[in-house]
Amino acid sequence: MQLVVSDVAVEVTRKDIKNMHLRVQPPDGRVVLSAPYSVSDAAIDGFVASKLAWIRKQQTDIASQKRQTQREGVTGETMYVWGKQCFLTVVEGRGYSVDIAGQDAILTVRAGSSFEQREAHMREWYRKQLQNETERRLPVWEERTGLFCAEWKTKYMKTRWGSCNPGVRRIWLNVQLAKHPVACLDYVILHELAHFVERSHGPKFVAVLDEYMPTWRSVRKELNNGPLDYIR
Repeated sequence: MQLVVSDVAVEVTRKDIKNMHLRVQPPDGRVVLSAPYSVSDAAIDGFVASKLAWIRKQQTDIASQKRQTQREGVTGETMYVWGKQCFLTVVEGRGYSVDIAGQDAILTVRAGSSFEQREAHMREWYRKQLQNETERRLPVWEERTGLFCAEWKTKYMKTRWGSCNPGVRRIWLNVQLAKHPVACLDYVILHELAHFVERSHGPKFVAVLDEYMPTWRSVRKELNNGPLDYIR
């Protein structure tokens, strides 16, 4: 259901949880609330009203985040690779490839290729970067925490950096993490593993983050304030 509190629209989902959880999600500052089945509508209204100042600050922060301009796949554009800004040079060749040398990113494309073809190749290139790094980093965090996933996959997501299904111990990672520092990938991996301990973001969940990554709050802030390129 949706409710409006002092001109703030809130999407409310009732779940089998103990406490209410409020989120302001990029890229549009959408406000989402998870609430226990037992909580009344009046209690939800009061909870949201008490958080209005925080909600507006989060929405302001999201609105000011740096985003990549709409790409056209041409020389002179910028791209981010593991937190580093690179400058794109497009050259024609027999196939598609991406080569990074310092701050230079050389994108080789077929003659007459469309933007859609170039974009599709770039997306798959980013996916491969994330897959390679996850294969390296995930076992480290599994060994540290003793929390193991049965399967992990990658996909483009508009509003989440990761998601998981604790029941089958499956993790999904947003391909766009490859644009951010590796520490951000570490945080998302740990975040999703922590949900194997507690499905919500309650005390047990936070305790896992605090124990294995004491700096997780600053890393999360860096991730959410980094370059964004949400998929249309």
